Amino acid sequence: MVIHTNLNHFNVQTPILTIGVFDGVHLGHKQVLDRLKEIAKEKNGESVVLTLWPHPRIVLEKDVESLRLLNNIEEKKYLLSKTEIDHLIIIPFTKEFSQLLACEFIEEYLVKQIGVKHLVVGYNHQFGKDRKAGFDFLSDCADKFGFTIEKLDAKLVDNDKVSSTKIREFLTAGFLDIANNYLGYEYFISGNVIEGNQIGRKIGFPTANIKIPEPYKQVPKDGVYAVRVNLNGESYYGMLNIGSRPTIEPTLRTKNIEVHILDFDKKIYNQTITVYFVKRIRDEIRFNGLDELTKQLNRDKEEIKSVFNIT
Repeated sequence: MVIHTNLNHFNVQTPILTIGVFDGVHLGHKQVLDRLKEIAKEKNGESVVLTLWPHPRIVLEKDVESLRLLNNIEEKKYLLSKTEIDHLIIIPFTKEFSQLLACEFIEEYLVKQIGVKHLVVGYNHQFGKDRKAGFDFLSDCADKFGFTIEKLDAKLVDNDKVSSTKIREFLTAGFLDIANNYLGYEYFISGNVIEGNQIGRKIGFPTANIKIPEPYKQVPKDGVYAVRVNLNGESYYGMLNIGSRPTIEPTLRTKNIEVHILDFDKKIYNQTITVYFVKRIRDEIRFNGLDELTKQLNRDKEEIKSVFNIT
């Protein structure tokens, strides 16, 4: 996959294009991308995905505090690269860009700079200023500018339409298994390991405290999870807690993400770690002291080992 951050040297003879945010690169998105690649092959063309970054709400400072995304831009690049599309165009979203009318965007970017031959969109595709331009508008533009267009039906999982919004809601509600099913992979987050209060080490469960650099990153519901851990290219198993650690710090109101990596006891401060959420084990609970907490952590550890079928 070739990544383009501007269109100065973009030169594809038969670009087969789709446009979107692609937050999560979930099964609904993959249906669109599979069709994109299929048409590109039929027409002896190349598959092209166009997206915008940063997210418009960040640039326009619109309800930023409530913004939650499944992916940052690096995660999105990684997930899209796995779909084996030919080109990814990332157009920088600016306040000036936000003033473009939908028709101006299509003519300037899709027609003049990209040279689109065929456009594939999802069932609920909307774009342009205030997201008012839908499929009928695109069809009129296609006739005007001489490219073809098609809209795909919604991807269904258990008779339900797959969407990024629903996946975020499932993660927030603690329905990890459904979220992963809609994504088509295990949800993951990456962050930097920072120093904690060392209490986990004192009770036999040292943890890596994870600081996520993006405030908008969607974090699953508070609780204990079985996770896969990627660190420096190596894979491990772990048990992860999201929450305020009510037994240790009952007055704390900030959210912590900390993972105990099984059979691992190295200092990894300031390193980047990625955790893949496999199964939600339980809610976060306040215990009557560290002894009760330790007993429960041992039970959690045994359950998590059984999830991964390890002894």
